[in-house]
Amino acid sequence: MPELSVIVHGPNTQDHLTGLLDSLTAHPLPDVEVVVAAVGDWARETAERHAPHVQVLPLPGGTTDAAARAAGAARAGGRWLHFVRAKDGLPPGSPRTVAERAAELPDTVDVLLLDHLRSTWRSSGLPSADGPLLTRAGRTELTLDDSGYLLRLTPLLGTRVLRAAFWRAHEERLTTDDEPRAALAALLLAGRLACLPHIAHEDRRLRPASLPPVTAEQHLALVDRYEALLDLARERPAVYTVLYEIMVRDCLRTFARGGMPEGVAEEFFHRASLAALRRRPEGHRRPAGPEGIRRSLLEEGAYTRYRAFQTANRARRAVRSAVRAGRRQAAARVRDHQYRTALRRPVDPHLAVFAAYWNRGVACNPAAIAAKLAELAPHIHPVWVVTERNAALLPPGTDHVVPGTRRYWEVLATAKYLVNNVNFPNAVVKRPDAVHVQTHHGTPLKRMGLDQMPFPAAAQGLDFDALLERVDKWDYSVSSNSHTTRMWERAYPSRFVSLDHGYPRNDVFYTAGAGDVRAVRERLGITPGRRAVLYAPTHRDYEAGWTPRLDLAALADRLGEDTVLLVRGHYFYDAGVSPLTGLRRSGRVVDVSSYDPVEELCLAADALVTDYSSIMFDYANLDRPIVVHADDWETYRTTRGVYFDLMAEAPGPVARTQEELTGILTGDAWRDESAAKARAAFRRRFCEYDDGRAAERVVRRVFLGQDEASLPPVLPVGERTPAPTPEEATAS
Repeated sequence: MPELSVIVHGPNTQDHLTGLLDSLTAHPLPDVEVVVAAVGDWARETAERHAPHVQVLPLPGGTTDAAARAAGAARAGGRWLHFVRAKDGLPPGSPRTVAERAAELPDTVDVLLLDHLRSTWRSSGLPSADGPLLTRAGRTELTLDDSGYLLRLTPLLGTRVLRAAFWRAHEERLTTDDEPRAALAALLLAGRLACLPHIAHEDRRLRPASLPPVTAEQHLALVDRYEALLDLARERPAVYTVLYEIMVRDCLRTFARGGMPEGVAEEFFHRASLAALRRRPEGHRRPAGPEGIRRSLLEEGAYTRYRAFQTANRARRAVRSAVRAGRRQAAARVRDHQYRTALRRPVDPHLAVFAAYWNRGVACNPAAIAAKLAELAPHIHPVWVVTERNAALLPPGTDHVVPGTRRYWEVLATAKYLVNNVNFPNAVVKRPDAVHVQTHHGTPLKRMGLDQMPFPAAAQGLDFDALLERVDKWDYSVSSNSHTTRMWERAYPSRFVSLDHGYPRNDVFYTAGAGDVRAVRERLGITPGRRAVLYAPTHRDYEAGWTPRLDLAALADRLGEDTVLLVRGHYFYDAGVSPLTGLRRSGRVVDVSSYDPVEELCLAADALVTDYSSIMFDYANLDRPIVVHADDWETYRTTRGVYFDLMAEAPGPVARTQEELTGILTGDAWRDESAAKARAAFRRRFCEYDDGRAAERVVRRVFLGQDEASLPPVLPVGERTPAPTPEEATAS
């Protein structure tokens, strides 16, 4: 019996079935079977071209989705069933991930919940809003009565993998052409649930103009859907209340946005009103404010007054929007006047403006350059651009400006040097005698700049014309290796000069001594002799928030008391609640997401575990073990785009599952001869210019005007001595 049956069902709408089956048959798996309930001749012909890797079940044209699902399930032999509409998609590698997770689950679990991507006819690979809810649920088994918030997940049947025995027991209730109704019913009928907070489904929305218009009956059926679902939850107060809230919200939203003809809209409002009043939980309180007014009018059935309320709200929003726009325009005029006035002043040859990571503080390559500048060119005064929130965290005595203030625009207008590891705002004018230095903040594995154009999930609405205008202001671009130099020239085509001097932030990996390593470990509470593994994953453009790819508590238990996990979440996710909150005080899992600088964490670690983060290129300078955990490589490569195949050119062993990672770290594979050879090849390619004197070369070249021939030459990789390992630091 296969572990998982993927049941693809429906007609080959707009030929999306071809791509779906291509992805499924590219890497067939022994514990995953594919059953295609092909509706119509085109779907049948498409499916037959993929035989024998798929089982083809021909169905007559016009067969409904519900009937096709049922037919496919009857043919399937797997322990778990994953229903996928022919128009939708499965990210590369997701069937394997789902099958592995399903194999871990006992028969007491009925439904496995997945995260998904959203795609439309205009864009692809957009994150869903479900990630935070699935992360909150974690990987433990749970019941809906204790986790009613899971009803707020997007109601897609493709994000619910059903145990086959559960499907057979409830097939009659789950066989409906109303997919959201089936998706919600699956949760209500399940005994226990489990979650896989990884991307394993793609919901593809077709262009509405290509679909039949929504009928009045389909609009009105929304109310019937929730009436039937509330009947299933009648004896479960907590679940009932959440479902009631979802019903009212969905009805009001559909009424406001549905574009229904007036007669249909009035009938819909009437039916929703009766349901909202009749189904209202005892003692249930309406929210305050406009939402409370909407619900009150709905329950009263006050259609005319509700329409008047809508009209008045639109008018108020228009007025408020106009007022805000006027204020913004006035503020912009003041700012522009201040900036234009400052631009008429002479450029100050002794003033340098520094910024890093969208004005987060003193960090990265700009910080290393500023430190060397104080040593070699103390006559140049540095001013940092820092947000008001982060200003309190600056080192004492740091001269800084807050974005938007008068002095902010004055220093940007008059500074001779502007140094940043991202871009300065579009409004910044490039003066002919000013020097802009782009330091970047990593070696590119993922696609950057113009190379993001084919990857909308990564670009996320990036204005490429505005990007090129910012790039054209660069005088210098700092690079750490020839791969990076070539990729920057490709991704950011302009006339800047590449400074092939190394990344200044990586100098510390050659200048730090044993005392520095011991001091960092002491600050982190790592006792001598204990192995510290730094886990530093990157962010996913296709996920709404940070979803840990590992069960960190389980990993820490398997690694034992002699190992501490230093977990570094990506800075893009620092605004939310950390999923590490419950683990950070265990002693064996330390949340270092807010610890700066990250280079000190690298010095403290005996080994690095990462996925696709550029930290691997920096850490390789230390010549210490690196393990790549790449459970979603195919999805990442497809949605983000990459410059080379990390699986073939990794800096050490690669784990595709948590079990493989655990085996590597509990054995010798993380630091054996094979790992050392892979790391050596990686260092030769990607640590090419990093030798401990990068900041000096940049300062002498840019700020002191020395020519290339007079700069300290780059020491070959084989002749460099990295900072001592923690073991060496303890022994010295």
